Amino acid sequence: MAQAAALLHSRLMLNRLLALTRQQAQPGATPEVPPGRRVYAVGDIHGRLDLLRRLHLLVEEDARARPGPLNVLVYLGDYIDRGDASPAVIDLLLDEPLPGFETVHLKGNHEDSLLRFLEDIEVGPAWLLYGGAETLLSYGVRPPRPAGGDRELQRAQRELRTRLPERHRRFLAGLRLTHEEGDYLFAHAGIRPGVPLERQQEADLLWIRDEFLLSDADFGKIVVHGHTITARPDVQRNRIGIDTGAFASGTLTALVLEGTAWSFLHT
Repeated sequence: MAQAAALLHSRLMLNRLLALTRQQAQPGATPEVPPGRRVYAVGDIHGRLDLLRRLHLLVEEDARARPGPLNVLVYLGDYIDRGDASPAVIDLLLDEPLPGFETVHLKGNHEDSLLRFLEDIEVGPAWLLYGGAETLLSYGVRPPRPAGGDRELQRAQRELRTRLPERHRRFLAGLRLTHEEGDYLFAHAGIRPGVPLERQQEADLLWIRDEFLLSDADFGKIVVHGHTITARPDVQRNRIGIDTGAFASGTLTALVLEGTAWSFLHT
């Protein structure tokens, strides 16, 4: 037990050192979160319960090491699909919130796809290809046979409606699209350049890629997002991407914001 705690502490110290090195390479960065608040933003989990538990330990250790501010935990969405423990991830978020933390759960495009599949089988083939099949299996539903056509999609839809716990449905339906903390805006995929923040459309907040990623526009706030996988956090002048492909890489990332400082925690 003591060895595990020492290893966790060493990993935490290394994460901070690497983060400070990257931060110093970005001179002139002045955005900040409100005084008295520390924000932890968690990237795309994709059914990796093991990594989420590990990251929660790192977040708790970091918060204990620096007591004082109110801690805010913002999850950027994509809790499900691809990994094999999507229901357990949702259960953990519902049943084991970190004590003393204010918690915000944002909606990802994968949650959007599951909810849409419950009402419309037309979204099924695309959803199944990018992780929906794993989620069906994790809820005890056999994925549709490709040769089965609409009949198989309808069968899977019917079974998922039956097997999806009502509290999971409520959780998914209640997810927020954005969250703001001082000079930062949190959204799953990003925002559409040139559109005021208050007029952003849900489809862009959940799905946008190149128009957002390639833009050097001043968005009015630094956008913290997931959705697009990079090997390491993608820090740009106008955005910070923290989807490090946890389902395949084993690296789940959290961005830590306090005052004008920022750093990262990684599994």
